[in-house]
Amino acid sequence: MGSLKLTEVTKSFGSHQVIKPTTLTIEDGEFVVFVGPSGCGKSTILRMIAGLEDITSGTLEIDGRVVNDLVPVKRGVSMVFQSYALYPHMTVFENIAFPLRVERLANSEVRAKVESAAEILQLTDRLKHKPAQLSGGQRQRTAIGRSIVREPSVFLFDEPLSNLDAALRMDMRLEIGRLHQRLGASMIYVTHDQVEAMTLADKIIVLRDGQVMQFGAPMDLYQNPANKFVAGFLGAPSMNFLEVRVDAVNGARAQVSSSFLAVTTVSTACFPGVSAGDTAHLGVRPQEVDIVDRDGQLAGAVVISERLGNETVIEVDLDGTKFIAVESRDRVYRAGARVEVSFDANKAFLFPL
Repeated sequence: MGSLKLTEVTKSFGSHQVIKPTTLTIEDGEFVVFVGPSGCGKSTILRMIAGLEDITSGTLEIDGRVVNDLVPVKRGVSMVFQSYALYPHMTVFENIAFPLRVERLANSEVRAKVESAAEILQLTDRLKHKPAQLSGGQRQRTAIGRSIVREPSVFLFDEPLSNLDAALRMDMRLEIGRLHQRLGASMIYVTHDQVEAMTLADKIIVLRDGQVMQFGAPMDLYQNPANKFVAGFLGAPSMNFLEVRVDAVNGARAQVSSSFLAVTTVSTACFPGVSAGDTAHLGVRPQEVDIVDRDGQLAGAVVISERLGNETVIEVDLDGTKFIAVESRDRVYRAGARVEVSFDANKAFLFPL
């Protein structure tokens, strides 16, 4: 089992409340990712779950048992940190075995558990090596192995891939995904990297200033963001936002325009209380934007284009407003060239200012 429930959980340092009242339920076997900008409180929540930070108010339950006052070792959780925290004088075998030695398990049981974890993590041929002889990925797998042998109800990961280079980070991301599939255990993962969040998670929790902005499946959040912050945080490059005037509202649709945008009809799903005469932000994802030869909704000058092989990212200046387009092909655009821009209004979002 590995269900987890937070009920009105808060955290304060002195008079400063860093985690606002938070109520969440994480089901057994789910892979849940906390994501948000630096300082939003995601690591603080993880440390409260682990028992490394006291909870100021509210209750934390693991498998139906309130654990607020339990020491970390009795909570049934295991944590993998950003730093590997390996003992340099010990072999991989002994680093993985360390928590089992503390529990004073029999040598035969220790060996069986370590060898099983090493097989899962492809470390069998590295068990006699010391950390200095390992790559970054192998060191991180060793740290994960130390968690696996404890057979916890919940695995906690605090930005475990931040110290790895881009290629190794992708490899380890895939390995953690496979590990979750193989173990079927509940995993809670903290990252500021939205790619990790989108690719690993069953559910994503987006945090801002210690408050949950939205909680749900990755594509639900991407396609139906609750607010402008979530819309701008998920997706790369970030969503474009244009300030517009609301000319008319007809049920779930609104007509908007601006000095550089002709009247365009968009959904009001993210701004249900909108009225004619309001000023709002129109959100358009760069992937829904095309550079066209004529009859575009917008026009501006190319600031810079990045040719990435399979796609081209173009920044366009719309009278002082930055607007990004992503084209799924290799194109050459000269800086300063005037271009017309088109986007799918049916996939645009309207948000309050």
